[in-house]
Amino acid sequence: MTRWILVFLLSALAVGVSVAQVAPESPPGRIIAHSAASTQIFLGSPSLAVLPDGTYIVSHDTFGPGSKEDQVSLFASRDKGVTWKSLGQVSGQYWSSIFVARGALYLFGTDRSMGTPVIRRSDNGGATWTTPLDTSTGRFPMPGRYVTAPVPVLVDHGRIWRSFEIAEGGDLREVVMSAPVDADLLDTTAWSSTTHLRSDRRWLNGDFLSWEEGNMVSTGQALPSVVMRVNSRQGQEKAALVSLNAGADALSFDPARDFVDMPGGGKKFTIRFDARTKLYWSLTNAVLQNNGHENLERVRNTLALISSPDLRHWTIRRVLMEHSDRQKHGFQYVDWQIEGNDIIAVIRMAFDDAQGGAQSQHNSNYISFMRFPDFRQTLMQRPAPAPG
Repeated sequence: MTRWILVFLLSALAVGVSVAQVAPESPPGRIIAHSAASTQIFLGSPSLAVLPDGTYIVSHDTFGPGSKEDQVSLFASRDKGVTWKSLGQVSGQYWSSIFVARGALYLFGTDRSMGTPVIRRSDNGGATWTTPLDTSTGRFPMPGRYVTAPVPVLVDHGRIWRSFEIAEGGDLREVVMSAPVDADLLDTTAWSSTTHLRSDRRWLNGDFLSWEEGNMVSTGQALPSVVMRVNSRQGQEKAALVSLNAGADALSFDPARDFVDMPGGGKKFTIRFDARTKLYWSLTNAVLQNNGHENLERVRNTLALISSPDLRHWTIRRVLMEHSDRQKHGFQYVDWQIEGNDIIAVIRMAFDDAQGGAQSQHNSNYISFMRFPDFRQTLMQRPAPAPG
């Protein structure tokens, strides 16, 4: 566990050096992209896929006053994440998950200018992409404004699954879309979607604000479930477990039993199942010390490795990164994959740079790649203390 800024300040004071004269710390990991805060272009929505030949592909978008907010940038690494090469940009694409199906690469998110889901395919490793012009080429005829993030795309029960939220009536309502694994994924008629599941501000004794950025996760026997990030006013961070009905055309949620305590559940997370340990794993912004007065949704300065046997009971296994400053440092929106004994991850990061650092912990200035080796060894160690 590292606390860069505290060590830096104490060292500077001890030798009588002005803080302004000391060079900023280098951000952790292999830097894929950087944008100075002065540009008002902030880096978001990282997503990671691994091609059949072992090439890593990363996508991200941008947000903020200087951004078009409707474009995805792509990068490739052919040396296990050591170096990265730009593959260019795709316009008319936002909040996108990148994934591999039957050897092809896909981007599945929204066209933010129109608010509708769109999906694209690349048959050459991300060098060129199809254009979603109509229902046969990846543009969904779904009215409304859809909201999402680079959430996991799951293959389960012979289908490909992805979650979205739709803004309706002042509410973010959950929707799950799926298609047969052998379908033409650009043919939108191959996809089906559930009815829209609404939320209720009266939940959690009136502290519930919204849910979003749902993870499709396999449950083994039944159809997949959705694990959703929960935004709330106060209290221990939680996630929401949403179920699919047998026909996969409707969703259900019981607020009396389906809110679960999850360290970091108030910020975006990715959950994946590991067949070797038979555990669900995630990298989250767990809040290790909660003074009861902070906005926990913006506490993103700690990255913790957590696991669960059942999606309901979560344990912090290891604190991977921590910074003592919560205002301008964050390790957030982590997307990741299991590769052998390691976790490979791409992180939306707010950290120091030579231009004065990030504008805030939310308005991130880096996209960084990191490898966390031997993650399963945490099962042989004493779990980290629960947040509180």
